[in-house]
Amino acid sequence: MAAPTITHIICTSALITLIIAMPVFYFYVVDNITVEMIERELKEVTDYVSSSLGNLFLLANSTKSDVVLAKKLDLPSSIRDSTYYLEIVYDLEDGIAQYVEAILQDSSGVRADSLILPGPKVDPGNTTVVEVSEKPVVANCVRENSGIYVWLEVEE
Repeated sequence: MAAPTITHIICTSALITLIIAMPVFYFYVVDNITVEMIERELKEVTDYVSSSLGNLFLLANSTKSDVVLAKKLDLPSSIRDSTYYLEIVYDLEDGIAQYVEAILQDSSGVRADSLILPGPKVDPGNTTVVEVSEKPVVANCVRENSGIYVWLEVEE
């Protein structure tokens, strides 16, 4: 008669353990899915900004005269109720722009990047990091004798 009682106790203990353990794993999976969705949204933003900077570079490169180009970017003001930063990362030696990176303000570990078309440079005197909020962000490109430069700025 002891065997059914022990089996019942073992099964009940296993069921209680499952009931306690399942929410822990559930929330872990939900957090991973949320982070992945945020990274995908940031990736879409960086792809758009990178493409816009590349287009401005190609337009500036197609003319022989000095030119200043600007494009107002249509960006979401927040991602998952959090502001984010956009940065043009460049090589410190020659100033050539490498890629655009987006970083979530609330969690610096959540980020995405997208390569920029090879060629444009970044002038350290211009803005390379902007905080995206309600104000519009503008992608800029200028062609000068020394090269073609790109930067981002928040429109006032």
